[in-house]
Amino acid sequence: GGTALPQPVLDGPDLLERVERNKATFMPGPPTLFQTLLAMPDRKPGALDTVRVSVTGAASVGPSLIEAIQKDLGVPIVLTGYGLTECSGTATMSSVGDPPETIVNTAGKAIEGVEVEIMDDDLNIVPRGEPGEVMIRGISVMLGYLDDPEATRAAITPDGWLHSGDIGFMDERGYVAITDRKKEMFITGGFNVYPAEVERMLIAHPALFQVAVVGIPDERMGEVCCAYVVPKEGHTITEAELIEWSREKMANYKVPRKVIITDELPTTPTGKVQKFKLPA
Repeated sequence: GGTALPQPVLDGPDLLERVERNKATFMPGPPTLFQTLLAMPDRKPGALDTVRVSVTGAASVGPSLIEAIQKDLGVPIVLTGYGLTECSGTATMSSVGDPPETIVNTAGKAIEGVEVEIMDDDLNIVPRGEPGEVMIRGISVMLGYLDDPEATRAAITPDGWLHSGDIGFMDERGYVAITDRKKEMFITGGFNVYPAEVERMLIAHPALFQVAVVGIPDERMGEVCCAYVVPKEGHTITEAELIEWSREKMANYKVPRKVIITDELPTTPTGKVQKFKLPA
């Protein structure tokens, strides 16, 4: 057993004080949480000494962030995971000892008691490495939505597979990479663009603190990529510079055609970006 200490609002100083006071040993959260702690100029040395493991997810994670959590925050084990409320929060998790590239580029593999497969729209399992919807079955999947049998039937197949609504692919080891929400994918000139994939590429830029990618209408291409970015404190970047950098790092159809540089992005209390609140 263990004691959970919910943090209703992301407040760096308060969080560090609670961790130290309660000798917390496990700290999950989106990348924004760890970026916020790393950016605190007056962070007390050793404030996270009791934390043995951190788990991050829900947004793109750059390799430098994993290294900074370990070296600068002093958390020895950093894992990534994936899940949703309808499967009790967790479906996949990376393992202790996984190399940094696995932690950054995947969400781990199915946890014990849970099956995860990638399926097409006809519920056929797709070949390894090909994209499809992430489907989950096992002990953690909900029985259904309260007093809503219609929504339950839409979410769970007759043989128990839960529709996640997320697009991803699985490698030969069973590790899953989440590319995006099924509803957030957009098409540029006939090519499928998954915002989370582009965000994962952009967040590797050393000047960027936060990134959110959406599709915007384009008369010729249908939709094109628009990136909202928040620079790190003390860093500056222009729209032209980021677009030029992107052209060297990704396929042309994924390159942002518009970059909006802002001081902050709308987020939930836990730091997850709320894309529906981004200005048009």
